[in-house]
Amino acid sequence: MEEKTVGEYTEVIKACKDIFEKKTKDYGTAWRILRASSLTDQIFIKAKRIRSIQEKGEQKIQEDIAGEFVAIINYCIMAVMQVRMNGEEGLEIPYETLEPLYDDIANETCDLLANKNHDYGEAWRDMRVSSMTDIILMKILRTKQIEDNQGQTLISEGVEANYQDMINYSVFCLILMGFTNKQ
Repeated sequence: MEEKTVGEYTEVIKACKDIFEKKTKDYGTAWRILRASSLTDQIFIKAKRIRSIQEKGEQKIQEDIAGEFVAIINYCIMAVMQVRMNGEEGLEIPYETLEPLYDDIANETCDLLANKNHDYGEAWRDMRVSSMTDIILMKILRTKQIEDNQGQTLISEGVEANYQDMINYSVFCLILMGFTNKQ
């Protein structure tokens, strides 16, 4: 079962990376102007929209929930890039330079997923997408608190770990929603 999950993870990330590449070619790296905390707020907006649609059972803008989970994944990867780059690389970075960074973050996050999946026995497969949406929102609020504390924690993981968890929960949601079957 765990091999299946890694394969599904790889499919989801491949689709997300394809969108990241196309948007980078359309917009450049305008996102580089954002502080990591602003990217966290962008992730918050996406997760709140998902929850709102889940609670209301309808939507007025025809961008689907799956697209919002993809956006969360890409914004989380951008946020990890921002944290790691520390603003030293400048604003405009060619996609060819970002691609290996994207892959490194995605691979590290997949390794985390595999380790947690081993310990938790793929419990996520029995969870509701709405519950995982709530967990993503909780992780965002934790991240915001850590950011407000200038990155300092007493006992907790830092922002990167929270971004990685948000990526993984978003991937799980997409898998449960049949996203990998549509690709």
